[in-house]
Amino acid sequence: MSVYVVKEGDNVDRIAETAGIPVGELLWANQIEYPYRLAVGQSLLIPEGPAADREQSRRELYSFGYAYPFISRETAEQTLPFLTDLYIFSYGFTEQGTLIPPSSDDTWLIRQAADAGVDPVMVLTPLGADGRFNNNLVTALMEDRRLQERLIWELGRTMTEKGYRGLDIDFEYVRAEDGPAFAEFTGRVRRVLQVFGYPVSVALAPKTSPDQKGLLYEGIDYRLLGEAADRVMLMTYEWGYTYGPPMAVAPLNMVRRVVEYAVSAIPVEKISLGIPNYGYEWPLPYVRGTTKAQSISNREAVARAIDHGVPIRFDETAWSPYLRYWQYGIQHGIWFEDVRSIQGKFDLIREYGLLGAGYWQLMNFFRPNWLLMEEKFRIIRNN
Repeated sequence: MSVYVVKEGDNVDRIAETAGIPVGELLWANQIEYPYRLAVGQSLLIPEGPAADREQSRRELYSFGYAYPFISRETAEQTLPFLTDLYIFSYGFTEQGTLIPPSSDDTWLIRQAADAGVDPVMVLTPLGADGRFNNNLVTALMEDRRLQERLIWELGRTMTEKGYRGLDIDFEYVRAEDGPAFAEFTGRVRRVLQVFGYPVSVALAPKTSPDQKGLLYEGIDYRLLGEAADRVMLMTYEWGYTYGPPMAVAPLNMVRRVVEYAVSAIPVEKISLGIPNYGYEWPLPYVRGTTKAQSISNREAVARAIDHGVPIRFDETAWSPYLRYWQYGIQHGIWFEDVRSIQGKFDLIREYGLLGAGYWQLMNFFRPNWLLMEEKFRIIRNN
């Protein structure tokens, strides 16, 4: 497959004719809907042949993503064929070691994943009642061995009853003094759950050095956690985030720095690269402490460019698309992901021989990503 960047005067018929593919195939692969409008600078995936010729294939890439249980059934059904695991977000816990289930019932999603041949993975987080990560809860768990034992027992029981096939530990804002105990806890969970055949993964804040300062990083020891878990995922996104200044969500230059450090501390066969399946839109000018960005899907970002008649630009350093437009006297800035930026991340996975790709989050279906992944990491076609 190749990527084509739309130029002034292009239309879908001309692009398809030049590429030598049916126009319907171009529309389907890129989720272009009637009246088939394009934005200058929009990146399009050019399929290698008719969709019917691309059979489901076994890939060398471990591919997974996080989804809330309130994901639409249609989106789940469209996405599952491209996954090996589905990480269902999330279970919390109390200071008494009792699990707090997701706000929406996860039973149907566990069953749908299993029916599709995809392993449903429970995600454990220390989320408080306000929906934010609570590092006081982490500290309480790290300081009480009996509390850990109760929680681990609850995890095993619930995973077995619900049909989960793995556990992902996503603890953020771990205090520096809790870091060693957190790694020990992760190893303890792994030793218990491996008896039942459940692998344990851990999500890692995007560090570029072992002594990186900041609450997000100091309690996350790459070497210790890499030893403790079966797999890790680098949360290589959220440089551009809700309360931060406008910038790429996952700038490739920074993502590369995280990978370079990670492979120095963790075996590459354990590492998956986190990829955002969304962008952010900021009102401008940005005012620290006041401006709040809104999450936006990759397709919505392109629609904004089309609706407001502005081009999509591409930052060669961050290797990310962005755009700006005016509405009702307010300027807006958007950074998002397209097939060009995602291809850069896939190239990084191949360059370093990483285990796989993990997506935050799967609530919107972006077909070009999955078709590109299928092509780039396919090793055997099914007969």
